[in-house]
Amino acid sequence: MKILQLGKFYPIRGGVEKVMYTFLEGLSARGIECDMLCAECEGLGRTVEVAECARVLTCRTLVKAAGTTIAPSMISTLRRIAPDYDIIHVHHPDPMAALALFLSGYKGKVVLHWHSDIIRQRFFLIFYKWLQNWLIRRADLVIGTTPPYIEKSKGLNSLKHKPLTAVIPIGIEPLARDMEGEAKVRAKWPGKKIVFALGRLIPYKGFEYLIDAAAFLPDDYVVVIGGRGPLKESLLARIQIAGVKNKVYLVEDIPDSEKAAYFGACDVYCMSSITKNEAFGIVMIEAMSLGKPVIATRIPESGVSWVNADGVSGINVGPRDAAAIANAVTDICRSEESYAKYSQGSAARFEDLFTRERMTAKLVEIYGSILK
Repeated sequence: MKILQLGKFYPIRGGVEKVMYTFLEGLSARGIECDMLCAECEGLGRTVEVAECARVLTCRTLVKAAGTTIAPSMISTLRRIAPDYDIIHVHHPDPMAALALFLSGYKGKVVLHWHSDIIRQRFFLIFYKWLQNWLIRRADLVIGTTPPYIEKSKGLNSLKHKPLTAVIPIGIEPLARDMEGEAKVRAKWPGKKIVFALGRLIPYKGFEYLIDAAAFLPDDYVVVIGGRGPLKESLLARIQIAGVKNKVYLVEDIPDSEKAAYFGACDVYCMSSITKNEAFGIVMIEAMSLGKPVIATRIPESGVSWVNADGVSGINVGPRDAAAIANAVTDICRSEESYAKYSQGSAARFEDLFTRERMTAKLVEIYGSILK
């Protein structure tokens, strides 16, 4: 069995690329040949040897526009190498990957991984929709990351032809505890309960409502938001306007080497996103891997509130509801018994659904069934 993952960027930037690379690692660890073809963020393109049976093949990007890349050499590269693979696993949304597959002449099996509908670039969807519909029809199987998202996807449900679908929740390796790092993080806010959030400072993350929630929290709580992005100045202004400058902290630089320390030091993780651009929320399962209770939002047509099981791994609230976020935080932390219930539920849900081993095993099972 030889697999090609077809997707967006390298080096890894976002959640989709993380999933692709996790597939690469998981499959190659089982001795299954798996390569990854994508656009190079910078440079002319290269081959990265990941393992004995795993490579990342990158193509030069001419321009980036509307959240995607224009990398014409991906077309010629895929035409050349496609016959070597039993299955091409293409990750959506990625118009460049879809176009390369369309022009490749590939006759083998295709798996379409539907990470998200196209939401922000609706104008460009007018021109891309024919290719998206072709891709759905071409796929032997469509994989979704949560049942709600794949059931309610407007893109998948726009065709009379209903594709064969399966659900494989995203899985990761659990974060490793960093006790020394956790102590350093807690020392920044001694005696405080820490509500942590991590992500790009962009509109759909809804961080302004998490900032507003701090006004409803007791004084022994702090909100720590990690990440960079274009909304930094407006969020800093929001902190001043809300009068919570001693309760909310933006931490721009959290390197990967310190990420586990922040997750481990926090008492509660909060996912305050407000639109279905947030389809899954890998950061939530990173928090769950350390047994951290999660506050998440019930975004219509998204899988976020499925990932965080209400009353089990945490509490789900309505989007854009700062008071509800604060109430959920204090409800989880109201007693040692309450906290232990959610903490244990979070760790158990991670082990049941979101490990890399479980995801890889399910993927191998699906590949095998397609090839049979």
